Amino acid sequence: MKAIVVTDQAAGTAGMKLEERPKPQAAINDVVVQVHASSITGDELSWPSTWIDRSGRDRTPSIPGHELAGVVTALGFGTTGLSVGQRVFGLTDWYRDGALAEYVAVEARNLAPLPGDVDFTVGAALVMPGLTAWQGLFEHGRLRAGQSVLVHGAAGVVGSMAAQLAREAGAYVIGTGRAGSRQTVLDFGAQEFVDLDNDVLEDVGEVDLVFDVLGGDIAKRSAGVIRAGGTLVTITGPIEARPAGGLTIDFVVLPDHAQLNEVVQRVREGRLRTNIGNVTTLDDAVAAFNSANRVRGKTIIRVRR
Repeated sequence: MKAIVVTDQAAGTAGMKLEERPKPQAAINDVVVQVHASSITGDELSWPSTWIDRSGRDRTPSIPGHELAGVVTALGFGTTGLSVGQRVFGLTDWYRDGALAEYVAVEARNLAPLPGDVDFTVGAALVMPGLTAWQGLFEHGRLRAGQSVLVHGAAGVVGSMAAQLAREAGAYVIGTGRAGSRQTVLDFGAQEFVDLDNDVLEDVGEVDLVFDVLGGDIAKRSAGVIRAGGTLVTITGPIEARPAGGLTIDFVVLPDHAQLNEVVQRVREGRLRTNIGNVTTLDDAVAAFNSANRVRGKTIIRVRR
């Protein structure tokens, strides 16, 4: 099968190559999925799990890209809940080969059914942003209707999803970004916009929750705008700043088929939309990931037409 492989961490996306790789086999509780669409998280090639296994041993050449949508073609021993021919989408294990390939082996519990009226491209674009936003807002941030949330990077792939879900849950949403992203942030559901280049972050007043995707100084300053007992949730790693009487939580997104069901249902009902910036083929994927032109939104690899 054709697949994108990486062997050199220092090379980054420039080290990606399209090669022939053995078709994966389904282990116990696995399924093999014929990939129709997939994607890669921006900093995935910096993660240890891309290069080593859980025992710390080198596992290259590895196939990146852990967000997928496709069709089940084989079941491993003991696999239940899915069937051959079923449309699915979900997140593969970080320490196993990913989905920038024609086929991928995935634990069945990591996948959810993809309804027939949702395109594979949309399904793949929904996985990581949808799970990250859902877990950050509701699982870790415990967001409730009537609360206020500051969403950083609200025009981005994850931030735009968080803004929509928070607004739909009945929260008051303040989105941040650069000046040129104001209208995009508002279109994705924010009721206020903060220009991080020209506005004073602290002028937003107090909020119940900060959803952070930026880290650094912005995340540290954000702790100061959280009211007593509130929460700063980040996906950028540990942050020393703590809100007064509250919590700072950094987390790594986990597969969850129930949460995937929640977000895809909202897409079907028109209450949630993905943020796709570019769709290309597996043959053109290496060039797309190494393009000098910055793409706003998520790049989706359409593996099978």
